[in-house]
Amino acid sequence: MADMTPKILRGRLLSFSTAPKGPDDTDAYSYIEDGALLLRGGKIAACGEFADVAATADEGTAIIDHRPHLILPGFIDTHIHFPQAQVIASWADQLLDWLNDYTFPAEMKFADKAHGERIAKAFYDALVAHGTTTASAYCSSHPASVDAYFEEAERRGMLMLGGKTMMDRNAPADLCDTAQSAYDDSKALLKKWNGRGRAHYVVTPRFAITSTPGQLEAAGTLLREYPDCHLQTHINENHNEIAYTLELYPEAADYLGVYEGFGLLGRKTLLGHCIHMNDRELGVMRETGSVAVFCPTSNLFLGSGLFNKAGLEQAGVRTAIATDVGGGTNYSMLRTLDEGYKVLQLQRQRLHPLACFHWITLGNAEALSLQDRIGTLEPGTDADLVVLDARATQTMALRMETAESLSEELFVLQTLGDDRAVVETYAAGKALKS
Repeated sequence: MADMTPKILRGRLLSFSTAPKGPDDTDAYSYIEDGALLLRGGKIAACGEFADVAATADEGTAIIDHRPHLILPGFIDTHIHFPQAQVIASWADQLLDWLNDYTFPAEMKFADKAHGERIAKAFYDALVAHGTTTASAYCSSHPASVDAYFEEAERRGMLMLGGKTMMDRNAPADLCDTAQSAYDDSKALLKKWNGRGRAHYVVTPRFAITSTPGQLEAAGTLLREYPDCHLQTHINENHNEIAYTLELYPEAADYLGVYEGFGLLGRKTLLGHCIHMNDRELGVMRETGSVAVFCPTSNLFLGSGLFNKAGLEQAGVRTAIATDVGGGTNYSMLRTLDEGYKVLQLQRQRLHPLACFHWITLGNAEALSLQDRIGTLEPGTDADLVVLDARATQTMALRMETAESLSEELFVLQTLGDDRAVVETYAAGKALKS
């Protein structure tokens, strides 16, 4: 639930209006050294210099002084797997082996609602500890897992996206649904959760390998019936995955052509990985506005390949960045940025730290088409915030002795930071970490 009590948060404020091209692109971001946010009714009521904001507040409004720390919009994770909380850090070969050896057995346990509720508490604790206030998650194929996921988000007042994973082949029988049951279950869950409080339902076919044509047709039908909903799936992550997909769908021009043929592409379509894309696929991504989601720790862990951010964006493709836990190896968007930076460095694509922090706040909010609600410190938006300490560890504090700019501080946070650097996480104005 939102915290309705008015309060002022004081600290150094950083937010973005567009992706910065470098440290001198001051029109792209706002930085206020002695800033303040007035929070009221779970929203940001005012943002600006502390003296100005304090003057607009009612007498006696509580002031929470976070100086000298940074206050940013809460981090946003655009691709994560709720049932894989106990799969993270599982030794395996590549993608398809990892799914069969670890992921599917773990997801079978979510037939038990009590198990889902226990994992949901730990899952959300991990998100909050690392400063993540919104995520788009795959639940298991069991409707009870979706209920456990959204019920816990509702208790904490968090804006979360998620949906039941649709899969009717090439998986254990106990995990498989059918095209009809996946449609029926997803529609019932969508009607129950989408728009309830801060919940957003996502139509979620796992990927082409685990869905028959009938099931992908059902997913397309749901999108046509509920055009405001998101869709999430995977594509072009691994060479073996791509080859198998084209065996299953020989009539498709390429992997993206499978989803294209069933009407699954659009501005609210989140396509995990997008590593091995051809020119035709890039053109279709641009035309439909579909989002390519970069999952660096997962791509490295499973040996999948290197995400070509510059190539995608030069082709006009929208991009986002995500943890992909449990193939991904950390819940932290800071650790995700660190590994993403290295993946791009290998391709001589140097990413500035200001651009990095734009990506995990406003950039990811735009990828989710939720920039009017989250990812910013603009008055009227939801009070989802993270407070960061760049001196949280001895190593960070020692390095910060020589840091001379905001950009250097941000780079220290993304290179050395983790949950210890997150002082507080607010969702709808409510302090959740402490």
